[in-house]
Amino acid sequence: MGVFEAIALLLVATATAAYVNHRFFRLPHTIGVALAALAGSIIVLLVDVAVPHLKLAEQAVTFVNEFEFADTLLDGMLSFLLFAGALHVDMDRLAKQKWPIALLATGGVVLSTFVVGTIVYFGFDLIGQPIPYIWALAFGALISPTDPVATLGILKSIAVPPSVAAKIAGESLFNDGVGVVVFIVIVGIITNSAGGDAEATAVFAAETFALEAVGGAALGFAAGWIVYRGLRRADDHVVEILMTLALATGVYALASSLHLSGPIAVVVAGLLIGNQGVNKAMSDHTRDNLLRFWELTDEMLNSVLFLLIGMEAVLIGFNVTTATAGAIAIVAMLIGRSTAVLTVVTLLRRQTAFTPGAAPALIWGGLKGGISVALALSLPESEVKPLLLAATYIAVVFSIVVQGLTLQGVLKRAFRGQDIEKEGPLPRH
Repeated sequence: MGVFEAIALLLVATATAAYVNHRFFRLPHTIGVALAALAGSIIVLLVDVAVPHLKLAEQAVTFVNEFEFADTLLDGMLSFLLFAGALHVDMDRLAKQKWPIALLATGGVVLSTFVVGTIVYFGFDLIGQPIPYIWALAFGALISPTDPVATLGILKSIAVPPSVAAKIAGESLFNDGVGVVVFIVIVGIITNSAGGDAEATAVFAAETFALEAVGGAALGFAAGWIVYRGLRRADDHVVEILMTLALATGVYALASSLHLSGPIAVVVAGLLIGNQGVNKAMSDHTRDNLLRFWELTDEMLNSVLFLLIGMEAVLIGFNVTTATAGAIAIVAMLIGRSTAVLTVVTLLRRQTAFTPGAAPALIWGGLKGGISVALALSLPESEVKPLLLAATYIAVVFSIVVQGLTLQGVLKRAFRGQDIEKEGPLPRH
């Protein structure tokens, strides 16, 4: 199958799933599409068992592999999705919650990585599937960040107090970049990038983290500022949309080539354009067209991404062992998230006012998504990888489906009687 035919089939499948969900099930859009794809994958696997000579599963695996999910997301779709999400974030609200966001997106990710990794290390050993501790930490790093695509997509339709919305949305935009950096550091240690010496390993980890995170933020700000200055001198919505497209893709590609954090770079650039460019460098006509373009891009790629997540089920070897490993991963994921959130809430209790109910909202609203699956697929080849990939997929599906579908009920109970709004996570425009 050629590239065009594969993309066409993917878009047809996405549109069909979206339409069926809209007409008959009325689930949140992204969850409905993911469930439709997951159901399709399960049907394919069942048919393959019943009628093996059709080799339906083999054909499905070939089709899914053609998209190379990790590369498609991390080197393609993610730049658009992060830029679109950051474009609508109000920096004034974000600044008011800077300390919770900063701690959750950095220390919270690192703490969760160690908590999850430790639980998985001992849990897998109990079921007769021991793995090296460093590999358990790699799993902790890839499953700890909240996914901005999943989180912001769900928050669009749920009422949340503004301060809590700022924490959830702000954290989700930044902690995936931090999580990717932590993951890269751990995988570098696995592949002996640090030379095996403890001191060299520590230096390697610190240098990599600083270079990727700080360098990515600096690059994103510089590129965003250059484009902002250009937007002030243009007054054509087609030209200005093209400039933002170039910024989103260009800064991500440049950051990757310089070994900086592409996600952090594109988020910083998106925040700058959304808070300066949109309000100070555009006419009303251009602003409306640009925001509608990015909203459509966001919704379309969201749908495709969640369809791909559902389709990835055909790649997972499901059995009792992987199911048990998945259950351990879910427990570890929830404990790791709870530990990170409650630690930050405790540390900042005197400095920052946390709305009653904020902790359960932050814990249950920390959805996982495509980034975790993509990172799991990018793990170095080893006998440990298939088990970790299965555990990751099961944990992500649980997060999207179970947490996603119950999040509204959890938030209603957590914020009962409080003044909340339904304008989305961090509306500016």
